[in-house]
Amino acid sequence: MDRTAPAEETATPRGAPVPDAPGPLDGVPRQRAGGRRSCGTVEPGVPEPEKPRPRPWRLLPTPTGTPFTFGYAIVLCVTSLISAYADPALVHALLQGSSTDVAHLVRTPELVLVGSALWLAGGVASPFAIGFVLVLTALERRIGGLRTAGVFLLGHVLATLATEVPVGLAVLAGRLPGSSLHRLDYGVSFGVAAGTGALAGLLPPWLRVPLLAGFGGMLLQDLLAFTDPMTDWGHLIALAIGVATWPVVRRWQARGAGSP
Repeated sequence: MDRTAPAEETATPRGAPVPDAPGPLDGVPRQRAGGRRSCGTVEPGVPEPEKPRPRPWRLLPTPTGTPFTFGYAIVLCVTSLISAYADPALVHALLQGSSTDVAHLVRTPELVLVGSALWLAGGVASPFAIGFVLVLTALERRIGGLRTAGVFLLGHVLATLATEVPVGLAVLAGRLPGSSLHRLDYGVSFGVAAGTGALAGLLPPWLRVPLLAGFGGMLLQDLLAFTDPMTDWGHLIALAIGVATWPVVRRWQARGAGSP
């Protein structure tokens, strides 16, 4: 049987110069083939992180991003045009039929609670109309359309009942005249106040505190002016209702229910 020839030794003789290694040395930890990276430089092949760009158009509602606020705003624009250009007698009849006064709440509560939220008191240039667009858009982008509608309706319904039920009881007790049962009461302001309170809980403190202080201060000034105390109390109640929803809306935001 033929015996295999011994393999050639490839070891470098002792004392001979070692050739330059083309790559990293074995056994040396954290060594990079490209050499040490200087401080403040970006490693080749690694893209720089993009800086967030301001997107002011997200302050306004869109059909795809905030369908609830967008559709609701169109309805309010239509009813505002009717209020501005239709026959005054017709407008008064529509508003009276949508009023959430005690007399209507006793007869047709569902109809007037929905109908009263279809009108803008003061028109499209009123502060609550502007607040409607900005607040509900921001809220819907964080928690979604259906939940934003729920917060709005919660404030609208509860604040309405909290202000109108005492009027009915006061009339029964003889503290107020019977005409108080037929006061004109409509608009989206209670829902906007509740949405503002809920939105504040989703903002960082440096935005939350000025929002609550500014909006709450405005409501307190209106209450101290004593021009319409029932409505002004309703605004404060609706704001408190929105603040009370913080645990819920924060869970909704954490689940990623908002729009992109």
